[in-house]
Amino acid sequence: MNKRSVGSVTEERAMEYLTGQGYEPVQRNYRCRAGEIDLVARDGEYLVFAEVKYRRTEEFGLPEEAVDAKKQLRIRRAAAWFLKEQRIPEDTPVRFDVVAMDSREIRLYKDAF
Repeated sequence: MNKRSVGSVTEERAMEYLTGQGYEPVQRNYRCRAGEIDLVARDGEYLVFAEVKYRRTEEFGLPEEAVDAKKQLRIRRAAAWFLKEQRIPEDTPVRFDVVAMDSREIRLYKDAF
């Protein structure tokens, strides 16, 4: 399986997990000039922008460690585009979550950054 296929399967598993946690899916793989957001969902009053990270092994560190300051900035910028493009009211509460996955488990970090 190539990286794109692995990414699609991983994002699907992440969305299923989030749905099981009570999230309502809004959009997958949102892309704009500013960057990409893996998953957009509603969690109660929050519009959640979720980054999904997967590592088969811990050889290169934990998946959540890959969401560094540079990646966070790109996600925030893409989220701003999404909000504007979708005409979401400015007072809508938003949150940035990280879904970290490996071959054994899924870890959810709410309000990760």
